[in-house]
Amino acid sequence: MKVSLNWLKEYVDLKSIPVGEIISKLTMCGLEVEDYIDQNELYKNFVVGFVKEKKKHPNADKLSLCIVSDGKKDYQVICGAPNVDSNQKVVFALEGSIIPKGKMKLKKAKIRGVESNGMICSEAELEISDNHEGIMILGDNNEIGQPISQALGFDDVIMEIAITPNRPDALSHIGVARDLAAIFNLELKYPEININETESSINNFASIEVKDNINCPRYTSRVITEIKIAESPVWLKKKITSIGLRPINNVVDITNFVMYECGQPLHAFDLNLLNDNKIIVDSTKSEITFTTLDSKERKLPTGTLMINDGKGPVAVAGVMGGENSEISNETKNVLIESANFNRKSIRKTSRTLGLSTDSSYRFERSVDPNYTLYAADRAAQLIEELAHGKICEGVIDVYPEKIQNNEVKFRFARLEKLLGYNVDKKKVHDIFSKLGFDLISDAQDEMILSVPTYRPDIEREIDLIEEVARIYGYDNIPTVPKINITLGHKYDEASYIDKIREISVSLGFYEMINNPLQGEKLASMTGKPIKLLNPQSVDMSYLRTSLIPGALSVIKRNINVGEKDLLLFETGNIFESKTEKPISSFDDFEEKQNLILIATGKLNDKTWNQPEKFIDFYDLKGLVNNFITKISLDNVLNDVYYNDVESIFDYVLIKQTGKTEAGRGGKINKKILNEFEIDQNVYCFVFDIDVLKNIKTKPVIYREPLKFPKAIRDFAFIFDKEISFQEVFDFIKAEGSTILKNVSIFDLFENESLGKNKKSMAFTLEFYSEDRTLNEEEVEQEFNKLISAVTKKFNAKLRG
Repeated sequence: MKVSLNWLKEYVDLKSIPVGEIISKLTMCGLEVEDYIDQNELYKNFVVGFVKEKKKHPNADKLSLCIVSDGKKDYQVICGAPNVDSNQKVVFALEGSIIPKGKMKLKKAKIRGVESNGMICSEAELEISDNHEGIMILGDNNEIGQPISQALGFDDVIMEIAITPNRPDALSHIGVARDLAAIFNLELKYPEININETESSINNFASIEVKDNINCPRYTSRVITEIKIAESPVWLKKKITSIGLRPINNVVDITNFVMYECGQPLHAFDLNLLNDNKIIVDSTKSEITFTTLDSKERKLPTGTLMINDGKGPVAVAGVMGGENSEISNETKNVLIESANFNRKSIRKTSRTLGLSTDSSYRFERSVDPNYTLYAADRAAQLIEELAHGKICEGVIDVYPEKIQNNEVKFRFARLEKLLGYNVDKKKVHDIFSKLGFDLISDAQDEMILSVPTYRPDIEREIDLIEEVARIYGYDNIPTVPKINITLGHKYDEASYIDKIREISVSLGFYEMINNPLQGEKLASMTGKPIKLLNPQSVDMSYLRTSLIPGALSVIKRNINVGEKDLLLFETGNIFESKTEKPISSFDDFEEKQNLILIATGKLNDKTWNQPEKFIDFYDLKGLVNNFITKISLDNVLNDVYYNDVESIFDYVLIKQTGKTEAGRGGKINKKILNEFEIDQNVYCFVFDIDVLKNIKTKPVIYREPLKFPKAIRDFAFIFDKEISFQEVFDFIKAEGSTILKNVSIFDLFENESLGKNKKSMAFTLEFYSEDRTLNEEEVEQEFNKLISAVTKKFNAKLRG
């Protein structure tokens, strides 16, 4: 959307703020300024010239040889315009000027053998209008040599702002000004409305009936009589043309002006052309044909919302009016339509007809239903002023069910938690006030805000927090430095065991607690047991040497009562003798604290979308790796595998930190299981907790979030069946340049339709740079290079 800076200044005082800062702040608050034109720069070296003399070109019948003065010097200029003449004041481009149309830099030249210095310009060459039939002739009141930007008031900055679909409130100058007022903490000045009504009631001239109030929740109208259709005044034409619109007449220009001022689309009907002076809003019950203002006959499907008079349709609601009620030079009485239409209905109509207008563009995104009366009054006021009309007393406002403001709670603690920094409470209050949010209640830690209906995007607390962030300034977010942080924590004994329990439970394990005293058979099964001097019973005469026998006893008891699918854990001490002689001191045995993770049975039952799955060695390894990652925030242990017929495991997995063993486990062999009468596979892993506590984690570097956008591209190839994903992945990574950051597979497909022994693999490629925004050309070049490389390397075929 084009926005005029001079126009914005009528609603918020931006005089002391540099243009660059305004553009930067708008972009940072979410209203991205994609491009802008500074007219002072655009018309640099363009001045008011005076044609002192005009003669015929000696070598060309249709060219004139003119002497043009800039007040300081006379120039010989060749001109081909038929309307150039002596004693005229014209727009004169000096040497070095850049002509707006075509961006041609003006140089001294010879035309048909005669030197020409500078150029006398037309409106088309200045991009003021499409008129290229002759030069632009200025009034006598212009001073010779005066810069054109001053003489014609071309001292504006025209910005092209990209408005996202969730910000319909910004589709107007007041909407953009409101954000600027909040950003710079300035007052927003709304135009004053002063309506001078006649004694004639509007009900004597028109009536409104809304039959489809679902798709038309509000319809407001004003009637102005005895108007005089004429050309708009200079100030209005200047505003209209500054945003790329073509002036038509005072009434139509006013409706366009008000729409771009406050965001409410308007339509002006010639009241004398409305049958029965009546407006009926309803959706079509069958397909009809209708001729719109662009003189095209269109087929309108059933369900199209239409504006009708007493006999038939006069406008496609929210999209375009019809030829049968348009404003013409003969128009005397006008009915102003300021309505609110359902955005889904307008979007459907616009797409069905393939017709997008400024009006439909706004209604599709949502227009404030509580602004229709203001816009109607504003238009009526201007028509009275510029077309000398008389405003009828009263307004017709069909609004059966008023749409209320949304109320949303806002918590300051939540703001700080999500943004990561503190914003002063007064600043927060100021931001919401400037944005037009009313304060319903204000407590120490939270407040409730009434969100105006022109902000339909604000539904939840997080939306309010985003408003604070974007207005306060994303550039105020504290910089996250690159720092090294050693992850993990130093725990005391009790808290570390609690952490182990917490992680084990999170992985799906249930805790068991076994007696550390065992009989000789169990205690001897896994090491050299230590006998108690005064045991209470034979079954509790030795200290346990491992947590495994006790765990297997628990599994046996559970299986005996029908519980065969088990994930269990236990933390506890084990004791083992270091000597063959009787224990005589603490040096003769060692005590360790262990953790056992033990699993048996099914990992999941058979369901409609997955088969039955029994726990295997790889499930155990996955659970162990997950545990290590959670306890240390990184899987820092190395794996060692081996077979040992003397071990209680058929296949052993050892986890090491350096050369120190942190734990071991695997599939318990059948011989051991038979001792416990267990007839199903059991997998377990035992950690040395003292070693776990002393794991040194790797330093991790935290970096500030990526500031520049990513470019995502997908491609899919048909490969020979034996080619693996890893081969292709490694090749793409090796062939890619530094802007290729990530490669992942998102689809693997095998079918005879691809060919014999063929398969399809589809990849997602992620491109970005940490110090700049990538342009489309370099991403496409890199993407196409990889397509060619993969095709050639693997004899692959790109899928469409």
